[in-house]
Amino acid sequence: MPTLTRLDRILAASRQIDPVFLDSPMLTNDALDAALRCRLIAKDETANPIGSFKGRGTELFAALALQPGESVVCASAGNFGQGLARAAIRRGHACTVFAAETANPVKVAAMRRLGADIRLAGSDFDAAKDAARRHAAASGRRFVEDGLEAEFAEGAGTLALELAGSTAIDVTVVQLGNGALLAGVGTAIRHVAPHAEIIAVVAAGAPAMKLSIDAGQVIETDHADTIADGIAVRVPIAATLAHLRACCDDVVAVSDARIFEAMRLIHHHLGVAVEPSGAVGVAALLDDPERFAGRRVATILCGGNLSPVMRERLLAA
Repeated sequence: MPTLTRLDRILAASRQIDPVFLDSPMLTNDALDAALRCRLIAKDETANPIGSFKGRGTELFAALALQPGESVVCASAGNFGQGLARAAIRRGHACTVFAAETANPVKVAAMRRLGADIRLAGSDFDAAKDAARRHAAASGRRFVEDGLEAEFAEGAGTLALELAGSTAIDVTVVQLGNGALLAGVGTAIRHVAPHAEIIAVVAAGAPAMKLSIDAGQVIETDHADTIADGIAVRVPIAATLAHLRACCDDVVAVSDARIFEAMRLIHHHLGVAVEPSGAVGVAALLDDPERFAGRRVATILCGGNLSPVMRERLLAA
């Protein structure tokens, strides 16, 4: 990251973030605890205008990092693009979002409704990112990369302050895509709950972030084949790897089967329909129950923008 995620900036961030994204619910359920053999605290980031945690960081970025009238270009699987479009356009900045040709149509439609200029390019997120970078360079607009700008992480860190400020936590389990969520949550938890273990989770079908953090260098993969589109990264950002490694104690990978099982349990016990990326924390608990048994575990239901096919599958389960 250009600057490392800083606690003082996380502590001040809420003043710049639309309150509709703050103080999200923390959900618990005794029957779910029994099924998981731990005490789960689930931070529900789905009930806001964009249906994900991304509004926190994009609000902070648009408030602090953009010059008056500056146009932005980004790539997104959908949730980041929604957040940036809403935050930027409301402040007078044009926003162009590149998404893969295979992107979730619900997310694409939502970005359009928020006023973004949508360009579909490439077969996956990283191909869309390459197209966005080229377009920004050719048009003289600012290319904004999720996971690289510190404000995205610092905005996300506010949810960790809310978590740790209201309950005791033994473990925090965090989704790992481009890294903004882990950088923000990890930085905050390291300071306000230093005893807590921090575990990052990737999808087994998109292991590039785990491989790269474990190796200490970028390891790209040819494919990112997972139902968890929000964390389907093939090409990690080299500049962030050391910082992300310091923000967690371990990185684990979970299968799509585990992810869907977690989605089903969350929907049944908590009444929340989360997209696959939002369920990977619970999937990690299902994958290694002995590791978490008897502990107070926090995780983030980080998005609720399911594709029509995935929603139908979940409701039928």
